[in-house]
Amino acid sequence: MKRSEQLFREARKHIPGGVNSPVRAFKAVGGVPKFIRKGKGAYIWDVDGKRYLDFVMSWGPLVLGHAHPNVIRAVADQAKNGTSFGTPTENEVELAELVKSAFPSIEKVRLVSSGTEAVMSAIRLARGVTGREKIVKCDGCYHGHVDSLLVQAGSGAATFGIASSKGIPEALAKLTISIPYNDTDILEGVLKRHAREIACFILEPVPANMGVILPKRGYLEKVRTLTRKYDVILIFDEVVTGFRIAFGGAQEKFGVEADLTCLGKILGGGLPIGAFGGRKELMDHLAPEGKVYQAGTLSGNPLATRSGIETLKQLRNKNFYQELERKSCAFYELLDSQIEKYSLPVTLNRIGSCFTLFFTEGPVTDFRSAKRADTKRYARFFHRLLASGIYVAPSQFETNFISEAH
Repeated sequence: MKRSEQLFREARKHIPGGVNSPVRAFKAVGGVPKFIRKGKGAYIWDVDGKRYLDFVMSWGPLVLGHAHPNVIRAVADQAKNGTSFGTPTENEVELAELVKSAFPSIEKVRLVSSGTEAVMSAIRLARGVTGREKIVKCDGCYHGHVDSLLVQAGSGAATFGIASSKGIPEALAKLTISIPYNDTDILEGVLKRHAREIACFILEPVPANMGVILPKRGYLEKVRTLTRKYDVILIFDEVVTGFRIAFGGAQEKFGVEADLTCLGKILGGGLPIGAFGGRKELMDHLAPEGKVYQAGTLSGNPLATRSGIETLKQLRNKNFYQELERKSCAFYELLDSQIEKYSLPVTLNRIGSCFTLFFTEGPVTDFRSAKRADTKRYARFFHRLLASGIYVAPSQFETNFISEAH
């Protein structure tokens, strides 16, 4: 028996499902998950010594690749001086300045410890500022395991939500309206009927957790226009896209600014971190200045902030994103040529260094069209790649990532 199999059997005795995040369990593709021992550059090695070319990259944060020497050195230097203080540090100020330099829509930023925490706090802030309780999200967009957002649409095109997890009160789910992505007509209808009750519209400007879905031409611009028209706070969840598709994320890429922005992933350079920020008049409602409470013992952790600072400094280097785009496009051209050559029923959705291969023909533009994908065929594809030493997302409905090290 291989070591990964032994560890998984042992883990299931002590950890629910044997994993600390569900997708790691390989339930969507079958088989036993690989336990990873180390990573370097574009590669990871499992505990049995097998090497894999990694396209998961810790689900996106490792845009520089595994164990980048500058990041490792920065974290080690910080660790020598301490790992946590529960006090303000210079790192927090420096990282906040870097975030603001990337996102002009962010005038003030609050650091937290995860993307989920960033979203949870941004939603609370929007509700606190507006005095309204309802929120709008898009079908298939994932914003962490926040109670209000683990919601799926009901039977209509735009309905009050139904909880997609046990443990979420029905009354809370009903405060969330879930609508299709890429459909501004439905959004406008919802805002017309409920604007006085809606605190915010939250969306991934480029969804990544039903696979990569691109916004239709003019979609984000129309979303911005409608939320302003109906006085609803617009929250962009850029946990995945922030610093990934451009230094300034989707807001730089598409030229559309949000009222509040949620960040994570790359912001920590591989260590746990999150952040949310926006206009000064909104952020000043947060405690200790305002009446919206938010706190975190490990927020602004010195190790995570130092890792993030060093990562963002690398990303600011001249031509970083141009070179990453060049590598990514060369890879996509290869994939496209093989899909066309063999007339494969596969759709490649990609933006920047993010991509998903959907095992379905025709455009994939929202959650409904994504769900047409043949998940059994994807599972076979996944295991053929794994056997060949290539590690991609163990789910059809996830995003793969290219790094500088590929």
